Amino acid sequence: MQLLLLLVLLSYPVQRVSGQLRGETCMCPINITTWTFPTLRYEAVQQLVESCQDSINMQNDQMNVSSERLPKMQALLRSLEVRLEPYNYMENQGLHTVKWLQTLGQEMKKLETDIGHLHHETGDTDTHALFQEATKLREDVEKMYVYDSLKIVAVKEQMRYLKNRAESCRSIPKDFRGTHSSCLKGLITNISSPVVTKVSPYGKSYTSGSWGKQAQRNSPNYGHSYWVQPLVSTNAWGNTLRLYSSYENFIASTNHEEVTFAPSYSNTNANEGPSTVLYGDGLFYHCYNSADICRYDLTTKTMARITLPGNGFGFNNKFPYCYYSCHPYSDIDLEADETGLWAIYVALGSHGNMVVSRLEWDGNALNITQTWETRMFKKAVTNAFMTCGVLYATRYGDDSYEEVFYAFDTATGREDHSLALPLEKVSKGVASLSYNPQDNQLYMYNDGYLLAYQAMF
Repeated sequence: MQLLLLLVLLSYPVQRVSGQLRGETCMCPINITTWTFPTLRYEAVQQLVESCQDSINMQNDQMNVSSERLPKMQALLRSLEVRLEPYNYMENQGLHTVKWLQTLGQEMKKLETDIGHLHHETGDTDTHALFQEATKLREDVEKMYVYDSLKIVAVKEQMRYLKNRAESCRSIPKDFRGTHSSCLKGLITNISSPVVTKVSPYGKSYTSGSWGKQAQRNSPNYGHSYWVQPLVSTNAWGNTLRLYSSYENFIASTNHEEVTFAPSYSNTNANEGPSTVLYGDGLFYHCYNSADICRYDLTTKTMARITLPGNGFGFNNKFPYCYYSCHPYSDIDLEADETGLWAIYVALGSHGNMVVSRLEWDGNALNITQTWETRMFKKAVTNAFMTCGVLYATRYGDDSYEEVFYAFDTATGREDHSLALPLEKVSKGVASLSYNPQDNQLYMYNDGYLLAYQAMF
């Protein structure tokens, strides 16, 4: 009210009057009848102040509403950003640009040339038909420059299929059926109940690791050996292995040899993830903190390494086996079957789908000979194994069983999603699952339990 009265008085005209000085006091006569209180002006100013107050209250209300809505808007923005990530990825990868079409065309020309050379070497009808398909696909890509860009995904899939077929033509030798007669049985039709159920000699506290039997047939050394390897550091890394010379010693947990293949679990030659294979004299596994595969020679105590092919790989928990829940550091999986050694992993260019590479040890170096791309997302499976050149994948059923539900045949490039083979287990988590070509058994490391099953074809 005092502020309002001051505003009114300040707005009123000033009177000028004359006065007399009496001592130290100035006396001025004032006619107060000429200075009436400005009631109308006071009311006008009062209305103006009230209007300002209403405006301020309205602004405060709007600010309160904005404060309430801002977190919701920010959450919506974050949600949109997450939803846009796949599209941004595709844009960054150039999947919908002319530049990508040009790159695809160049890749198709190279594939056509490679298949042409392959046909020149073999001269059979299969490679001739493959060459014709590659030529047609390359011509389709060239047409996309003009009018057909919407078929990019279909062409990409067809290109993957042709690559796989070309790899299959190159990898299957003329005497394949004679050399691997045990592989003429087709896909697995049934899996037994566990024929071995044993607690790991390290105890159930080591929930991640792997175990198995010598995988190479007619191996002169370690031919009847069994092994168990726990992951000792946060269920992710390890550097030791327990080796048994016979099945009897393994069952009785006696007469074992402790093998230390790296100075520590954080050494560059240590093991990362629950995937180890004993093949001949060599221990094959995923090298610590890298996209490399290691081979430790049990006889000479020497180490060999090889980097997986391509532009990049998922390791350090980027693409582990997941499905129901992810198993730590299971990015790169080493397997063995009747045809040799395999690596199952994810290359960054495969968009999270599993890639299968054939490995070969020539006595001096570890090599990668062929690579196939599947359409199975690696995080959609709990584990995988190889049998006769066929990749099998499992998924979580419940805490008491897994299910083999998928197969990819490297000989034909064909996939089968119709499998439904139950696989009993003792506990929920499956750290590793491997096939052994000597006894046709599957070996599972199941939360510290060691299980083995008989595979039937």
